Amino acid sequence: MPDDMLRAHINGVRHALAAGWRVLERGGPSVDAVEEAVVIMEDDETFDAGRGSFLNRDGKVQLDALIMDGATLRAGGVGCVERLRNPVRAARKILSESPHVYFVGEGAERFAAEHGVALCRNEDLIIPREVERLRAYQTQSSSGGDDLFAPAISHDTVGAVALDRDGNIAAATSTGGTLNKAPGRLGDSSLIGCGCYANNESAAASTTGWGEPIMKLVLAKWTADRIAAGNLPEWAAQESMNYLKERVNGHGGIIVLDKHGHFGIAHNTPRMAWALKTKNKEEAGIERQS
Repeated sequence: MPDDMLRAHINGVRHALAAGWRVLERGGPSVDAVEEAVVIMEDDETFDAGRGSFLNRDGKVQLDALIMDGATLRAGGVGCVERLRNPVRAARKILSESPHVYFVGEGAERFAAEHGVALCRNEDLIIPREVERLRAYQTQSSSGGDDLFAPAISHDTVGAVALDRDGNIAAATSTGGTLNKAPGRLGDSSLIGCGCYANNESAAASTTGWGEPIMKLVLAKWTADRIAAGNLPEWAAQESMNYLKERVNGHGGIIVLDKHGHFGIAHNTPRMAWALKTKNKEEAGIERQS
């Protein structure tokens, strides 16, 4: 996360927090709260989600998203979509209105359009900053530059977890994936149990970071299972980052919440923007905790 982007990241997560809290404050369900929070970040060009996402190898935006309801275990996910400004909106339509869980590519876009989610041009999702970022990366890599999955390469996936007044939890995750990814590549973000998971009997979790190692560990579910076994989310979140690093040399971050309102925030990268709000406090941060 570049130094000149720190304020934008903090402002972005605070705006998302406010949108999610408004839903909870008026008695809305947690699944609505995480949807609204993620929409704010998809619309914010600061993050790797929605407009402003990283470009794939062909210079296109391809987006993935998942939303999951911890009360019912219903979920909706989309992968490799190119014409949706807010893929989490389409994911929510799948959760609510489809017997299926997952749609990809053109099928996902067709489902979204048939259920009232407007389509856009892929060009509408591309911004000059990312065109230049891709050009610079491809120039470097052709001369033996940065590794695609180096910790210095940003992974700005967005996510949210929430607990509502009925005691139900939910999670959502949305991403543009990895810079210069191969067309059709799917990361962890939209896969149940990998980058996103919610179950009232354990926890809601959302991850960010290098997707391939996170997928190999089914990390969101791994973390939730630790909480179901009696561990606090704060401990489980940190342990998941340790496990990610030690088992597959991965890097990333995670936010976790259980139905009692206990939460955990951890990352093994230098920075991750986060924000949280309860009835009694509101906090935001960006640097790794010691």
